[in-house]
Amino acid sequence: MEDRTTSAAVDAGSQAAALLARMEAVPFTRWHAKARIVMGSATFFDAFNALSLAFALPILIKLWHITPAESGVLIGTSYIGQLAGAIVFSWLAERFGRVPSAAWAVTLMSVMSIACMFSGSFTGLLVCRLIQGIGVGGEMPVAATYVSELSQARGRGRFFLLYELIFPIGLMATGQVGTLLVPVWGWQAMFLIGGIPGLIVAYLLTQLPESPRWLISHGRLAEAERVIEQAEASKPFGDPRHAAGPLPSVAARVVADRKTVARTPTERAKWGEVLSPVYRKRTLIAWFLWSCAYFVSNSLNNWMPSLYNTVYHLGLRESLRAASMLNVAQVAVLLVCAFSIDRTGRRAWTVASFAVSAILLAILGFGAAESATRVMILGTLSYGVVGSANAVLYLYTPEIYPTRMRAIGTGLSTSWLRIASAVGPAMVGVMVGAQGVGPVFWLFAAVAAVGSVAALGMLETQNRRLEDIAS
Repeated sequence: MEDRTTSAAVDAGSQAAALLARMEAVPFTRWHAKARIVMGSATFFDAFNALSLAFALPILIKLWHITPAESGVLIGTSYIGQLAGAIVFSWLAERFGRVPSAAWAVTLMSVMSIACMFSGSFTGLLVCRLIQGIGVGGEMPVAATYVSELSQARGRGRFFLLYELIFPIGLMATGQVGTLLVPVWGWQAMFLIGGIPGLIVAYLLTQLPESPRWLISHGRLAEAERVIEQAEASKPFGDPRHAAGPLPSVAARVVADRKTVARTPTERAKWGEVLSPVYRKRTLIAWFLWSCAYFVSNSLNNWMPSLYNTVYHLGLRESLRAASMLNVAQVAVLLVCAFSIDRTGRRAWTVASFAVSAILLAILGFGAAESATRVMILGTLSYGVVGSANAVLYLYTPEIYPTRMRAIGTGLSTSWLRIASAVGPAMVGVMVGAQGVGPVFWLFAAVAAVGSVAALGMLETQNRRLEDIAS
């Protein structure tokens, strides 16, 4: 009886290895493109909903007589919800699958965006943003895990970052929509646009195939094979050598590779495994980098519209337009990053991004922040550069964990961005009211410099199979 059980486990492991080989053998096809576009649409509205308050806030400050400290609390509250969402939906993604978890998260954030329209008071909006944050925080780590699991080893950086580019495009669109519509239609317009289309995207998500790697890790090999067959049958982009079937030589090599089947497909991970001896170093470095990156970027992104309006006394439309350039810069830098990351590597790009951002922010701390024009130039450039590190972290984090714990590892890591994003804007609100903007930029420069040093400890993952990295 024991021999039969052992034999069945070996057969399942060999079949799982063969399916993974087939996944690696399929070139980029229309099947991949559709999945990336639909999941990218969810990420677009995640970005829109995350930033929508920043472009409604200049009006609400005057309408509801909100103090700088209260503004920081309102911004930070959303990130508390995002912290809970990252943890809850990552757990759901491991248990019930990537696709349904992403769909639930998008539905929650879209419904609560509509609820924000009708809040009518500081307290009401605070509660709505807290609940909405649960959905906003849950979508990104699940989506990042899903897209990462669809990609091959070679070119995974470009494949993933072209998806991740959707997030800053969403932020950029938020800025442009806010600049055009808020002065005309009022602050409610931001939440209406963030809500209705999001519900449509939530439905489209339910039509996506589940991640084959997740299905394999749960022993659902027949379902995984059906999904892989769909990918194999799909029309490739720019690869006439594509064959609608596995490559036997590749499959044979992977079946023979005992590292690939070292764990049975149905083995589950525990939350604490991210801090086990095998993963502890990579986990702690990732957590620290997430904290540093988003302490700087989300504080800048959420506060700049209000700072331009209240500290530098620019008009509402001019303030919103200047702040919207932050995300234009991020899109430009990230586009370069997407086509470079598989050559430069994750570690080198992240180290350089933090270092350059620290230098630009330090210049503002030295006194350049006294000029609104200098803040627009240097602040925008620094955000664009550190924003590319944010995207690389979304690429890097799912890579360093095995499938059985990839969503959990990514969710816990992004939890630190939520903590930093809640603390950062709140600190800025207090510091601006007490000390002005100069010390704020010094603080950002110091955090970015520390992040650059920490990034030296990253595990390089470029052009390596996910299964090899995790072993």
